[in-house]
Amino acid sequence: MTEYKTVLKRAEDAFVERCSRFIGHAAPVKTEEEAVAFINEMKAKYWDATHNVYAYCLRDGQIKRYSDDSEPQGTAGIPTLDVLQKSGVTDTVVVVTRYFGGVLLGAGGLVRAYSHGASIALEAAGIVTMRECIMASLSCDYNQYGRLQALIPECGGTVDDTVFGERVTMYFHLTDVDLGRMRPKLADATCGSVEVQEEGKKFFQVL
Repeated sequence: MTEYKTVLKRAEDAFVERCSRFIGHAAPVKTEEEAVAFINEMKAKYWDATHNVYAYCLRDGQIKRYSDDSEPQGTAGIPTLDVLQKSGVTDTVVVVTRYFGGVLLGAGGLVRAYSHGASIALEAAGIVTMRECIMASLSCDYNQYGRLQALIPECGGTVDDTVFGERVTMYFHLTDVDLGRMRPKLADATCGSVEVQEEGKKFFQVL
C-alpha cells in the first residue's frame, strides 16, 4: 500500500436526535492498543453515558472491530464501522457516545443516528491522504544551493529541513517515481557533483 486515508487529528462533534444527545469522537491510531486506549479514555470521560459505541479500522493486520455497547444488535457498531469503510479511512477509531433522552428511536433511527455521529466525527477530525515517500538528503556547495532548493519541489519533493555548515545539506521527501525523475536533472544541474542519499521510507500527508 503506497497510499491510505486516515484522520488528521483527534476531534469531536455532537447533535441531538429526539431528546437523545450523541457525541461523535474520532482519532488517528497506529495499533490496536492505541485504539483500545482511546475507547477506554472516552468510556472513562463519559462514564455516565447510556452507551459508548465504537468501531476502528487498522492497516496492520487489516483489523476491523466494533461494539454495539448494549444497543440492539446491528443498530450501532456496524453502522459506525460502515461509515469508516465507506469513507475509505484506516488507522482510525470512532466512538459515538449517547445520552438517552427518554424517546425510543427504533432500529432505523438508531442506525441513522450512529451513522451521523460517526460521519460528523470524521468531518471534524479531517480526512487526509498519506503517501509513502522516500526520505532523502543531498549536500551541495553554497553556490549550488539556490538552484537545488528550487529543483526539489520542481520534481515533486518537499524540503523538510536545511542545515548550513561547511556545505548546505537539505533533507527532503518525495515518491520513488519523483526521485527517478530528479536524478538526471540533478546530475545535469551539478555536472554530477551532487548525489541524493536515500535514508528510508515513511508515510507523509499529501498536501
